[in-house]
Amino acid sequence: MAVTPSTRLLFPGPGSRFHSIRSVHGPRARTAQRKAMVDRFLRVDHAGEYGADRIYAGQLAVLGRHSETGRLVEHMWEQEKEHLATFNRFLPRYRARPTVLLPFWHVAGYALGAGTALLGKEAAMACTVAVESSITEHYNDQIRELLEDEPEVHKELIQTITQFRNEEQEHHDIGLEQDAEQAPMYEALTSVIKVGCKTAIWLSERV
Repeated sequence: MAVTPSTRLLFPGPGSRFHSIRSVHGPRARTAQRKAMVDRFLRVDHAGEYGADRIYAGQLAVLGRHSETGRLVEHMWEQEKEHLATFNRFLPRYRARPTVLLPFWHVAGYALGAGTALLGKEAAMACTVAVESSITEHYNDQIRELLEDEPEVHKELIQTITQFRNEEQEHHDIGLEQDAEQAPMYEALTSVIKVGCKTAIWLSERV
């Protein structure tokens, strides 16, 4: 098979972050490696959707349901609730544990949502753009890793994460359409939030 940029993207080499766990010797080792990968994915995805739920709750508390922006936030929040409910079901099904940092993400997420909304609807949408950009990138990474391991084994997770990735991308685009880039210090604000999201992802995968 000819190696193209697209095949390199989906099936990277041994030095890649997404090197297949098939390279691990022995069926027991592969099973343990796969279980650890799925645990990590579900733990961080559950934490991410929990944080997003709290962010939108904070935004809506400030913006209210009767403004155009508030109605859009409510729409996005309803989708985040469905995402969170799905991962709440997946955790016991896959025997994965949630992160111990949920109480912290509860406070931090709400504070981020309410705080940016207090700066104006543009800042609230800038927050949405930054958060959803980070989550979309994160979900894309997971989809690649699941495809590179064993697509049929992970069919349910791939379908679920792909759907959620598409909806997070929709939220990102809504934020841009709602003048996110007009927020004061847009570049600085979104950069700080993205760094915070990447830190939260790293911690939630491990703790």
